Amino acid sequence: MPCSYDGVPSSIEQRSIVWLPDAVGALDPETQRAFFDLYDLDVTVGELVLPNHMRTWVERYFGSTEAVVRQRIVKVTNRWTLDATLFNELRARRPLEARIPAELADELARTAPDPFCEPEYNTPEDVFGRIRGHHVITASNIAKYDGLHGVIVFREHDPLAFDSEVVSEMVAVAREWFARAHAVDTNAVYPLFMWNCLWKSGASIPHGHAQVSLTRRMHYGKVERERRAAEAYRQQTDRGYFDDIFRIHERLGLGRWVNGVRVYASLTPLKEKETVLLAPAFDEELAQVMGQVVRCLVDELNVTSFNLVAWLTPLAATPEDWSDMPVVVRVVDRGDPLSRTSDFGAMELYAASVVASDPFRVAEVLWRCLAR
Repeated sequence: MPCSYDGVPSSIEQRSIVWLPDAVGALDPETQRAFFDLYDLDVTVGELVLPNHMRTWVERYFGSTEAVVRQRIVKVTNRWTLDATLFNELRARRPLEARIPAELADELARTAPDPFCEPEYNTPEDVFGRIRGHHVITASNIAKYDGLHGVIVFREHDPLAFDSEVVSEMVAVAREWFARAHAVDTNAVYPLFMWNCLWKSGASIPHGHAQVSLTRRMHYGKVERERRAAEAYRQQTDRGYFDDIFRIHERLGLGRWVNGVRVYASLTPLKEKETVLLAPAFDEELAQVMGQVVRCLVDELNVTSFNLVAWLTPLAATPEDWSDMPVVVRVVDRGDPLSRTSDFGAMELYAASVVASDPFRVAEVLWRCLAR
């Protein structure tokens, strides 16, 4: 087995999230200090006693009874945002499947036609009109999140039948929508881009679509929380919050530069396979990498229902300091859309995320896919 001088596996294929304390210990002193400035890391062992009649079943499903009676659990907490994730060694051992349910295509076919199949007849338009592209067209959201809230409707009904051209045009249309919406209300300066795919993500209509909104007075709460964390981190450490986050992920093998965009598999994922992109602008370069990443997740990691959000900086000057805030894209797997089981429970809503997918396995597949 190829190893680095300190005994930590040097190949990402050999690493796992339960290896994280050793990996952090092997970082150079400066990066290690940044890690502990940013994160709290704890490892505990959960123990249980198996009745004899369960042993055969446990061996069949988990490989051995030893894997179950003592389970190593790693908890990573962002000290600045208090995002926290629990990784169970037993769950993390499971392979990441690359299989889309065969029944999904039939289920999607049964949902057509829907109102988005003929958007110019069956959807309202914004007060500034529609923005039309070859692959997408805008509509006004009929049940609005905010005063300025639109929909970018794909011409193609199947929400998973997108390619880089569709994603690039979607980003270009979103930028035009933000400009037109801002012209209608110049006090609305805080933009948000959302892409919810299929039912598990909260999408009420399966037809491919994204959403755009523009708000006033203050950015949406979770975006503002991240901005404040970055500002406080800079004041306390005199270092960039997002720069340090990416550097830590890069040194651990979880982050890479892809055509000028920083991409990493998160150490504190909200849920399964969360991947984050950091970019200087919401532009064509980001759109290309974003399209590649989402296609990787769909084609190689069995992601069929997902949430993607782009946190964008204001369109005009504001009282707050946004100098440390890049464009942040987060995309997370929401599980099998045909399953009745929810991926969110009380723990995720009110305590901390419990995640089965190992970020090292996600990164391993991402780097292989993005290198093609």
